Amino acid sequence: MNKMLMMCIGLLATLFSACTDEIEMRYPPKYELPDLPVVEGIHDGVKAPLYWSIYEYAYEQEKNGVNSSDMDFTESQWDEVIDWVATNLKPYGYDMICTDGFIPMHANDASGYMTHYGSVALKDLVAKCKARGLRLGVYDNPLWVHGSLDTQVEGTDVTFGQLLYNGSTAVTNPNAEDLWFSWVVSENKGAREYIDGFFRHYKELGVEFIRMDFLSWYEDGKDRGQGVVGRGYGRAAYARALAYIAESAKKYGIFTSLVMPHLFNDAEVEARYGNMVRIVADTGDGGWRHTSAHDKGKAYASWPNCMNQYDGFLYWSHITGRDKVILDGDFLRLNKYDNDAERQTAVSLQIMAGGPVAVADQPSTIGSNLTFYTNSELIQLRKDGFVGQPLNAKLGESGNEVWYGTMQNGDYVVGLFNRSDQAQTLSVNLSQLGIDGEKNVRDLWTHTDEGNAATVSASVPAHGCKIVRLTNS
Repeated sequence: MNKMLMMCIGLLATLFSACTDEIEMRYPPKYELPDLPVVEGIHDGVKAPLYWSIYEYAYEQEKNGVNSSDMDFTESQWDEVIDWVATNLKPYGYDMICTDGFIPMHANDASGYMTHYGSVALKDLVAKCKARGLRLGVYDNPLWVHGSLDTQVEGTDVTFGQLLYNGSTAVTNPNAEDLWFSWVVSENKGAREYIDGFFRHYKELGVEFIRMDFLSWYEDGKDRGQGVVGRGYGRAAYARALAYIAESAKKYGIFTSLVMPHLFNDAEVEARYGNMVRIVADTGDGGWRHTSAHDKGKAYASWPNCMNQYDGFLYWSHITGRDKVILDGDFLRLNKYDNDAERQTAVSLQIMAGGPVAVADQPSTIGSNLTFYTNSELIQLRKDGFVGQPLNAKLGESGNEVWYGTMQNGDYVVGLFNRSDQAQTLSVNLSQLGIDGEKNVRDLWTHTDEGNAATVSASVPAHGCKIVRLTNS
């Protein structure tokens, strides 16, 4: 009897552990959605971007105790970065720089939308970038109100203040106050027009990339790390907001990056309405912990769903592919890794999973690591629009160390990743990947041809990888 009881307890514990980690996230309760606009072609031909972000600079400023209100990035600092990116990264396809949070976002004209990032006008940043053949991406959210609440939404008789919560809308946490942000309630009159004006504003500035953050806080006012952080405007309001965003972003030709989403219902709303979606916790201090080690093998039911990039890319690989939503593993800080094997893995993983490569290293911190971002044979996969898949997407199981996919010309690319702390011999028969016969094997990091083979095999150092391109013999 005791033995049977112990077996039952063990079974229940196993089931509970699975539900709280992985199974519950992929199969959460079903949510009823309102009738929403259909936005055609949102993913057609869209490729993951290659760009530089101010994230590391701002993150380190905050760590060092600089208040957000006092933080800035001056014109001379922007000039230095733009010159560095144009000289060292642009030749390899990195054609954009992007702002981030931390630094104050000001609305200094009658439009009521953001015009300045710290002390620098966005129009001036656009001009500086354009002069060097670069684009500007902006961190902002079309559900945030920056300007005066008396500003009128163009084309309506509604003011910005009337877009905000007024007590008549049902919310998830009625006793909570919103932390940090003034949110537009998508059901309120004028919300659709406000969102359209947001994207028109950026299109007129010359901005074609918007990174919009804190989406989980809007949907239910929660995240796992901080608990209740706001009212939470509900699933229907969230879905409607993303639909309006997609509608206007498509209209004005602006790429949308969705950050901090819960991804409920197997990311049905985000995959439908966003070009790119974050699937991992913030980069923070970066390094191997962010790439592979943090809560390795686990996934959770709400934001942040996965704590390291590798697990995030694995877990959500089933929703991506060519002409589908792009998975975003957040920024890379190559100066934070312990060795070159880890740096190769960090860049290779982003490329193999079809994600962006977002450089956060600064000219003063990059050291000798620039070469890992500028591997032209690897970058060719991003230009191709390549999106790989794991041999097995189940976290913690054999087979998820292998990624593979096909380029537009029919060439195959295979990656072997060693997440362990010891060197390992890894191999995969091409027949396991649906590839017949032998192929010519070319290593994309050593830039050497290795002859014909029907198996890809290598001794891979701890935290290292091997990436090969396969062509007809």
